[in-house]
Amino acid sequence: MAHLLARGLLVLSALGLSGCAAFSPDSGMTAVSDLASQTISKDVAFVRTAEGAAAVDARVRQLLARTLSADAAVQIALLNNKGLQAAYNELALAETDLVEQSLPPNPVFSISRISGNGASEIERQVVGDILALATLPFRSDIARERFRGAQLRAALATLRLAADVRRAYVHTVAGNETVVLLTDAKATAESTAQLAVKLGETGSLNKLDQAREQVFYAETTADLATARQAATSARERLARLMGLWDDGLDFRLPNQLPPLPRRPQALPSIEVDAVAHRIDLQIARLELAALAKALNLTEATRFVTLLDLAGISRRTQDPEGPPFRERGFDVQFQIPIFDGGEVRVRQAAETYNLAFNRLTERAVNVRSEARDAYRAYRSTYDIASHYQREIIPLRKIITEEMQLRFSSMQVDIFALLTEARQRLASLRGAIDARQRFFLAQADLQTAVNGGGAAAAGGETSTTIAAAAPADGGSH
Repeated sequence: MAHLLARGLLVLSALGLSGCAAFSPDSGMTAVSDLASQTISKDVAFVRTAEGAAAVDARVRQLLARTLSADAAVQIALLNNKGLQAAYNELALAETDLVEQSLPPNPVFSISRISGNGASEIERQVVGDILALATLPFRSDIARERFRGAQLRAALATLRLAADVRRAYVHTVAGNETVVLLTDAKATAESTAQLAVKLGETGSLNKLDQAREQVFYAETTADLATARQAATSARERLARLMGLWDDGLDFRLPNQLPPLPRRPQALPSIEVDAVAHRIDLQIARLELAALAKALNLTEATRFVTLLDLAGISRRTQDPEGPPFRERGFDVQFQIPIFDGGEVRVRQAAETYNLAFNRLTERAVNVRSEARDAYRAYRSTYDIASHYQREIIPLRKIITEEMQLRFSSMQVDIFALLTEARQRLASLRGAIDARQRFFLAQADLQTAVNGGGAAAAGGETSTTIAAAAPADGGSH
C-alpha cells in the first residue's frame, strides 16, 4: 500500500509538472515592448548582460551626438534610466512568483531508525500535500492573472517615465529660451540705466525717471538670475530622468520650443478611448479578476485547509524472530470545529468588494481626467495660437513704428524703452503659453494611455493584490 501511495504521489506530481509555467526568455518583456511601441512608438530594453549594456550605451551615445528632440530624450530615458530597469527587475521577480505558484508541492521523504536490546526498526515515509495538488490549476490561473498585471505595471512605469521626460524637456527648453530673452533685456536695461544716470547728472532727467530706469534694470537682473536657476534645475532633472552620467551631461538642446501644430487634435471620443486604453484601469481589472478567482477558491476550500497523505513502510528486526515488514498510510486533515472558514471567506469577499469599488471609482475619475485634459489642451492651444497670430505680430508693428518715430525725433528714447518693456512682457507671455501647451499635450497623452502620477486607486489595487493570498487561503 505504501508503494502504491508513493507511486500515486509521484504520478500526481508529474501531471502537475506537465502543465506548470516555465521561465520565458525575456521575463515577460514582450508585452511591455509591444505596449510601448503601440502607445508612444519607442523602444525599451531590459539590460541583463554585458552585451546588452554595450548596445544600449552605443545607442545612447548616438542619440546624444545630435541636438536632442523631445522624442530623442524620451528614447534615451527608456534605454538608460536605472529606475526603469529596476521596474523591469520587479517584473522578472513577478515571473518567479508565477512559476512558483504553478509548480506542484514537493513530496517529503523521511526515514527513521530506532534500535535497542538487539532489536531495530526502520521506517520510511513519503508525504504529499493532496490539497495543494488538487488546487494547483486554480492557483496557477490566479498567478497568471497577477503576472499579467505585473507586465502592465512595468508598462505603466515606462509610460510614466516617458511623460516625465517630456515635461522636463519642455521646462528645460522653455527655461533656456526665457534666459536668452532676459539676457538681451538686461543688456538693454543696463544701457538705459547708465544713460539715465548721465542725463540725471546734466539735469535733463529727474530723480523719479532715473529711479524707474534703474529699478527696471535691477528687476530684470533678478529675473534673469531666477530664470537661470530654474533652467539649470530643469536641465538637471532632465539629465536625471535620462540616466546620464558625467560624460553625457553636455547634451545639446534647441534654442526654443518647436512651433505650434497647424491645428489641434480633434478627439470626440476621448472618454471612451481613455476607459479602453488606460493601463491603470487594465491593471485594476486584472486584479479584480484574480481576486474573484481567489474568492471562489477560498469558498471551495473553506472547510478543508489541510489534507496530507503519507505512505508508510516499516521494517522491524527482532533477534528472537524473523524480521517482518509493515505497510500502511497516514492521512492528516483539520477538523473545522472552531473555524469553519467563515473568516477567510468574509475577508476574501470584502477584499473583492473593495477592489470592485476602487475600480468603479477609478473609471469615473479616468473619464473626468480625460475631459479635463482635453479642455486644457484646447484652451492652451488657443491661447498660444492667439499670442502667435495676434499679440506678437502687433507688438512687432508697434516696435517698428516706434523706431520710425524715434528716428524722426517724434518720441524720445524713454518712450521707446517703455515700449521695449511691454514687448518683453508679451514675448515672455508667448513663451509661457507655448510651454503650457506642450505640457498640456503631454498630459493629454497620459490621460488617454496612462503614465501620469500614481493615483490613489491604483496604489490601492496594488496593495490589495499583495494582501490577498495567492492560493486563495488554502493553507
